[in-house]
Amino acid sequence: MIRSLLRFLGLVTLAAGFISFIYDATKSVADHTVMITQLGQTWSDLHQTSLVAARPWVEQHIGVWLWDPVIKTLLDQPTWAALLVVGAILILAGRRKKPLIGYARN
Repeated sequence: MIRSLLRFLGLVTLAAGFISFIYDATKSVADHTVMITQLGQTWSDLHQTSLVAARPWVEQHIGVWLWDPVIKTLLDQPTWAALLVVGAILILAGRRKKPLIGYARN
């Protein structure tokens, strides 16, 4: 059940990454320049108040060290790349175990 959910979420995330890539590609073709939408910009476009509220929450609950080098770097990445990586990780986490050959599993 959990594996199926992880695979489903991975496929949805991969589809969103592909859609984001197509969106950037069509903007690039239309403007005759390379247009890359950053993950932080996409998050801001979807729900700005949660992006603004995320920084104090992370700094208070986890630590100040996490926001500046880690999360800020992640938010500067292209949206399509971040979504494709997360989708691939989810699909790998939800894959079935390979059957063992030669001996029984207890």
